[in-house]
Parts: sequence; C-alpha cells; structure tokens
Amino acid sequence: MLQAVRKSGWARVAGLMGPAFVAAIAYVDPGNVAANITAGAKYGYLLVWVLVVANVMAVMVQYQSAKLGAVTGKSLPQTLGERLPRRSRLLFWGQAELVAGATDIAEVIGGAIALNLLFGLPLPVGGVIVGVVSMALLMLAGRQRQRQFEFVILALLAIIVLGFLAGLLVNPPDAGGIVNGMVPRLAGTETVLLAASMLGATVMPHAIYLHSSLMIDRHGAPKSERRTRKLLAVTRVDVVVALVVAGTVNIALLVLAASSLFGHEGTDSIEGAHAAVREALGPVVAAVFAIGLLASGIASTSVGAYAGSAIMGGLLRKQIPLLVRRSVTLIPAVVILAAGVDPTMSLVISQVVLSFGIPFAIIPLRRYTADRAMMGAFADGPWLRWGSAVAAVAIVVLNAALIVLTFT
Repeated sequence: MLQAVRKSGWARVAGLMGPAFVAAIAYVDPGNVAANITAGAKYGYLLVWVLVVANVMAVMVQYQSAKLGAVTGKSLPQTLGERLPRRSRLLFWGQAELVAGATDIAEVIGGAIALNLLFGLPLPVGGVIVGVVSMALLMLAGRQRQRQFEFVILALLAIIVLGFLAGLLVNPPDAGGIVNGMVPRLAGTETVLLAASMLGATVMPHAIYLHSSLMIDRHGAPKSERRTRKLLAVTRVDVVVALVVAGTVNIALLVLAASSLFGHEGTDSIEGAHAAVREALGPVVAAVFAIGLLASGIASTSVGAYAGSAIMGGLLRKQIPLLVRRSVTLIPAVVILAAGVDPTMSLVISQVVLSFGIPFAIIPLRRYTADRAMMGAFADGPWLRWGSAVAAVAIVVLNAALIVLTFT
C-alpha cells in the first residue's frame, strides 16, 4: 500500500515536469556543437571551466524564468511589454528578435550540415528539409497538445545525448586534462571569442524568454499559494535534471574534441570534426554523431520558433501563426547556406550574437523575480539575488572584453 502511494506521488511529480526539458533543447543546439568542438579541437581542455560556469548560470536563470511564469501567470516578454513604454518596447523587441533570428540560423544550418554528412544533400536543400520537418513538429505546440510536444522533444533529446556521448564510450577522455580545464583562464583573443560563443550557446536568451511561456502553456494560470509552492518545488527538480543533462552533453562535446581531435588539421569545423571522428573512432560513431546533430537541429529550430512567437506576442501584443513565422524565419538561413558562407563559422558568430543578448534577458528577469510587490512570498531570496547579479556582471564584462580585444 505504502509502495503504491509512493509510486502515485512520483507519477504526479513526473506529470508536472517537462517544460525545462523543452527549454534545455536550446542548450544542445548546433551552435553549441560548433562552439564546443572548435574550443576542444583548438585548445584542448582549456575552456571546460567556461561550460561549467555557464551551466550553473543557466540553472539559476531558467528557474527564475519558470518561477515568474508560475507565480504571475505572465511570461517575461508579457511582463516587459506591460511595463515598457512603446518606443522602449519596440527597441527591446528588435534586439530580442535579432537574438531569436541568430538562433534560428544556427539551428537550420546545423541540421543542414547533418543531412549533408549523412546523405550528401546540398546544404540549401538540407536547410529547407529541416525547416519543413520543424513545421510538422510545431503543429503539436500550444496549450492543447503541449504534453505531446514535450514527449517528441524528449525523444529527440535522447537521440542527441546518445549521438554526442557515443564517442566518449569508444575513446574515454583524460581525467587529469578535465580537472586541469576546470581552472579559469584564457589564452588570447580567440579564446575570448570562443568563451563568449560558448556562453551565448549555453545561457541562451531566447530560452530565458521561452521558459516562462512554457510554464503558462503547460500549467495555466496560478491558483492557490499551496499549489504554486508545490509546482515550484517540482520545477526546481525539472530545471536541475534537464540542465545537468544538457550540460553533460556540452562538456562531452568539448572533451570529445579535446581527446580525439586536438592537434588534427581541419577539426575546427563540424565537417572536419566529423571526418576526424570517423578516422579516429570509426564510421559507426561518426554516423551516430551526425544523427545526434540532425536531431539537435530539428528539435532546437522548433523550440526557437516557439520562443520567437512568445517574444513577439508579449512585446508587440500581436500573434502570427507559428507555421507562418517558421516559414519567414527560415529564409535567412537558407540564403546563407546558398551563398556558400562557411557554415561552422556562421554558427560560432551566431552564438556570439546570443551572448550580447543575454544581459537584456537576465537583468529585467532578476529585477522582476526579486520584486515582492509582483512575486509576494515567492520573491527571490538573498542567494538567488546575489547569484544572478554576479552572473549579469560577468556576462557584461566578458562581452566588453570581447569588443575591446576584437578591435585592438
């Protein structure tokens, strides 16, 4: 009897989980693959510490975003839209759309590269296919079929995890190198660029905007204080588990590149890394890696379109159908692919753009979740307030250093 009650309790908890796993897809998108593989292939284990710090930041801000939606019943874009004057609201929407657009480009390009590696398809054709498949997936998004959408995303996440961890099973990394990589340090301008890219790919601004919307779509408006407290307790578990999985995948990508690709020529691109993986670890591991990349592109571009819709609806107070938005935002990525721009470098630069958008998301989020008039008894405590302040300052300093070093 007691065992049945415990199983029932765990089933209820599991039934409340899910939104964080959808948001976590943004943390294992093709931009992460490009940034992490480039960092590992060029600098070995040097930048492992960046991913660890970024993941800690991600856990903190994703919980704050989820809490804002659960407590107020409004997403971060909606809250900003209500409090900003019209001109500021439009400018804020412009930078948020730029961030969402950079994300979308990275995700479509990554999926196109995967289809090229697996089947030899031209990159523009692969980009269109990824866009069409993501449209089919987006038909499940929304409050009516939110749970089905989460299940599909979870299945794709499982494929991503398998695809990107398989190489480590064949060629285990150097434990001493990983420990050494935990010491914070940089080695010149390019490592600052890569660190900013890895940070942007991990603490993704569009995922911060999105998580509060996912909570509302999944759980509806807040009800009693008791239910909200219970929901937040489950959300903490949801966020930690989802982002530990995503963080493990990111660190595994860097470590795989550091242990198997470091010192090899041409491994600072996804195509070169795939070729080196095939040479070092065999065609099966290389194929599994490419399948993981394809799942990453399809899942993350669907989540990115969902986030863009939430941003537009909250800040412009206008909504266009998800499929229409997906069709429009697909165009820049296909144009870049058709123009012959280096796809891996496009991915890395897109993640740097994301890094510049992070302060615009986390600074107002920190302000709102610490506001007792808005959050009541659920306002952030001292640890969360100070932690998010340190994260915001660190990101601004890193971006400022990136600008200075790039121009000098």
